[in-house]
Amino acid sequence: MKKSSASKKSAESQETAAAGKTGASGKTVASGKTPAAKKSAASKKTTAEKPPAARKASAAKPAASEKSPAARKPAAPKKTSAKKAVPPLKRQAPAKKPAVVPKKATAAVEGVAPAKTVAPKPPRGESRTALVRRARRINRELAEVYPYAHPELDFENPFQLVVATVLSAQTTDLRVNQTTPALFAKYPTPEDLAAAVPEEVEEILRPTGFFRAKTKSVIGLSKALTEDFGGEVPGRLEDLVKLPGVGRKTAFVVLGNAFGRPGITVDTHFQRLVRRWRWTEETDPDKIEAAVGALFPKSDWTDLSHHVIWHGRRICHARKPACGACPIAPLCPAYGEGETDPEKAKKLLKYEKGGLPGQRLKPPQAYLDAGGKPAPPLGAG
Repeated sequence: MKKSSASKKSAESQETAAAGKTGASGKTVASGKTPAAKKSAASKKTTAEKPPAARKASAAKPAASEKSPAARKPAAPKKTSAKKAVPPLKRQAPAKKPAVVPKKATAAVEGVAPAKTVAPKPPRGESRTALVRRARRINRELAEVYPYAHPELDFENPFQLVVATVLSAQTTDLRVNQTTPALFAKYPTPEDLAAAVPEEVEEILRPTGFFRAKTKSVIGLSKALTEDFGGEVPGRLEDLVKLPGVGRKTAFVVLGNAFGRPGITVDTHFQRLVRRWRWTEETDPDKIEAAVGALFPKSDWTDLSHHVIWHGRRICHARKPACGACPIAPLCPAYGEGETDPEKAKKLLKYEKGGLPGQRLKPPQAYLDAGGKPAPPLGAG
């Protein structure tokens, strides 16, 4: 009996020792002397000394390292943190839009590249806005200098104006005004001029130069007016440019001054001045028209043409501009190309600015009130 009790005690002691050597995971460590066994014992001791809250925290650590089902639950915060990291990726997705917008904008700009949107090259790094302001200020200054500006061709109706404008090519308005009274006295209507003998018309137009070509043009356009438009001058650009000898310049003169429809007249004076002022560097008349037209509202086009042409004839001459007498000298990039001495510059002024007769035999009353003098008739000296 003693033996069996002794053996019972030894069995119990062996079970206790085996239980003491079991790790946190429930696995038995082979030997009590191994480092793993010591660590297990140390962790048991520490856990026993910690308060309940600390125990939970320490329990979470081994659970996270081990891949048991219980350990997977505390791993949820990692999934949550991964979800929190996703929104920045979604926010970064719209970053692709700015890369697309410039392409669309560029395509739109490239599609509007025709001559109608010709952009003038400003002087000395001048911005587009500054160029527009300077150009419009020049026009306002010229409007004060030439408040009586008008078409310098004598006419009483659209037919006379279109014929006179065709005849003004390669000659002065003054010479045309001195020639047309005899022409219109003999051929007052398109029907009359259409049936005229070419040699008789040539003799009348001889003083204007290129009289044979001009005779052919005025008789041709008179026939077209008679046959296609009932003897009336059309009021549309598309119809006017179909007439013999009539281009865009002539058409805009007629539209602006006979029908009151805005248009820019790009003659030699206009071309010279807008390039001197660096409103544009274009040399083609159609491109100049488009470039300058983009700087001004459409309602200003006709008066703008008068102001520029008048200034070119009176002050800003082709060979020797009167810079010293120019009212817009502070706004002109080309100041100094001509005479800058005020006294010498005054001697270069022409027409009413120089005290000389104008180009019209029958000018408007406003011009006469401003001190202008009518031009003498042909052969009057």
